[in-house]
Amino acid sequence: MNHTVYFADKSVIFTSDAPGGECYAVVPADPADLSRAKVTKILESHNCVAVVSADPDAAFRSFAADFTQIEAAGGVVVNDCGEWLMIHRNGRWDLPKGHWEPGETIEECAVREVGEETGVRGVRIVRPLCETFHAYPMRGRWELKRTRWFEMRFDGACALSPQREEGIERVVWCPPSELDGRLRATFPTIRCVMACVG
Repeated sequence: MNHTVYFADKSVIFTSDAPGGECYAVVPADPADLSRAKVTKILESHNCVAVVSADPDAAFRSFAADFTQIEAAGGVVVNDCGEWLMIHRNGRWDLPKGHWEPGETIEECAVREVGEETGVRGVRIVRPLCETFHAYPMRGRWELKRTRWFEMRFDGACALSPQREEGIERVVWCPPSELDGRLRATFPTIRCVMACVG
């Protein structure tokens, strides 16, 4: 199975076949030789790195072991008018998501985070969509966040309320006619998630 880890706008793909194109291919003799420092150094001059291995799962696990693991969940919420729930944070459009808390299921986490970040409560999960991996430095350590995404529906009306303490500036219901423009102003992880909805 292939895995993609996003570093903001850059990506590292763990695959058994070199993807070609502008992706810089790395073929480690031993997955244990593939350090986070080595990969982040390559990402300084390339937007995409393909780690080519006969066992991409093992290469991914070896790489992931160099990070603090974070579990999260989020939702792609559509209302009864066909509009998409989006948040604006750090200058980009995004989807509501957040950290899993002990004692809750991952589905409960996704529903809770949508409510906390947007004020939209009472969403229902339609189906699981995908999972994404996002790596970033945080307070002197590197974290690897796995976010599990769910397609959700919301029927009714409520006041939108951005969770400002999480840096969320705006919450909007995005009509389909504006979706492409907003997706161009977001992270590749979010475009990947939205592609799973279709």
